[in-house]
Amino acid sequence: MKLKTILTSLVLMSAVIAKADSPKYIFYFIGDGMGMGPVMAAETYNRTVLGNDTPLLMMQFPVAGACMTYSASSSVTDSAAAGTALSTGSKTKNGMLGMNADTVAVYSMAEVLKDNGYAVGVITSVAPDDATPGAFYAHVPKRSQYYDINRQFADSKVDFLAGASLRGWKDKEGNLTDIKQLYDKNNIKVLRGFDELTEAGNLLEYNKIVFLPEKPYASNEIGYTIDSIPDALTLQDMTEVCLDYLQKKSPEKFFMMIEGGNIDHALHGNDGGAAIIEILNFQKSIEMAYKFMLEHPDETLIVITADHDTGGMSVGNSTLHYAVDFSLFNNQKASKDMFSDYCKKQLMNDDFTWDAMKQYLTDTFGFWNTVALTEEQTEALRKEFTNTFELRNSKDKKSLYASFNSFAANVFTLLNSMAGVGFTTGSHTGNPVPVYAAGAGAERFANMNNNIEIPVKILDAAGYSLKK
Repeated sequence: MKLKTILTSLVLMSAVIAKADSPKYIFYFIGDGMGMGPVMAAETYNRTVLGNDTPLLMMQFPVAGACMTYSASSSVTDSAAAGTALSTGSKTKNGMLGMNADTVAVYSMAEVLKDNGYAVGVITSVAPDDATPGAFYAHVPKRSQYYDINRQFADSKVDFLAGASLRGWKDKEGNLTDIKQLYDKNNIKVLRGFDELTEAGNLLEYNKIVFLPEKPYASNEIGYTIDSIPDALTLQDMTEVCLDYLQKKSPEKFFMMIEGGNIDHALHGNDGGAAIIEILNFQKSIEMAYKFMLEHPDETLIVITADHDTGGMSVGNSTLHYAVDFSLFNNQKASKDMFSDYCKKQLMNDDFTWDAMKQYLTDTFGFWNTVALTEEQTEALRKEFTNTFELRNSKDKKSLYASFNSFAANVFTLLNSMAGVGFTTGSHTGNPVPVYAAGAGAERFANMNNNIEIPVKILDAAGYSLKK
């Protein structure tokens, strides 16, 4: 569907938004780490590089607001406390999942909706036992209790779960736990890849479905879009499979939570190009939900927000000031994670040369080709290459989810700087995040929200309230 057609449809929809019925179909999108800065960066790329004359689909929604994200223990929340707020309407301390600050389990909106006849799907581009998805079905004092989170899923109200891999299946020593036996006992079907999905036949024969990649890029993520990993399971793949399943299981009403988890991972690594592409990829799942809403305009609600801002990403930095050039990201063919892995492998190659690295940088990032480097910038990279690969005298630089080779980290600092992107941190910030809404009950979100208000307003639109 062309964006102009979408925009026209949204304008027409906004005229009837106030008198829309209660939603029977609810889509809840959470862009992990997707603060105002990353959204504006993706829109800047969309406008100036891709040449689109209309904004990102979520920015065209008839209702737009903002959201505060602080937790019960800090002005800067972590994903567990933020996910708990967005799913249960309760503030909690950083690190706690599905519990209030007093470690008392609290009901999630998914549980309320399931009790009222909705089928429930929870999908993410990271691990489905991670903080945000886990907040919709688990109740643990520490988000790292993967074994307990996996056990609780077996008895949860979630019908369909998808993501990278379930980490509670193995203990800290790498040995299998009893989770597989528990899932088998509870008629929970775990499917890895599309081949197993096809072979499974009628999915409604099972109590629950877990959909995972056949070969995940990592235990905690499906891989970055920018890396073009062959046969990788994508967020839109999972969205399509989940939507088809929910329509068959409960055609009258269902709820989906879709998390763009890799947005956060890229922002923790201060990888501006990968973060932008992840947000654009996130839009593809939003487009699926929007297409569904056009077919059910009076019965569908779409709400899009973020659990927190990550990285403090800005369009513009102290190096270039007004001279932003996001076209440089158009040359990027690898994430910071993948490039760092490449560099670490080359550390084991005594014959790896500066000329070989220069060729890789040209092929993968456009350096000295479409990305013009000065003599000073080239010499700085050459010195860092010598220090890292020849003298072996550098230390990796750590983020929350990765440990980056020092040379790789410097390359990305340079690329961000030249494109005009700024980062204030490799962690989260207390900045507000956007809220976009369309459909039945969307008008409730047109203000400054607190994150604990979002699930309350969604349930209120559907005619329910959170249990205490």
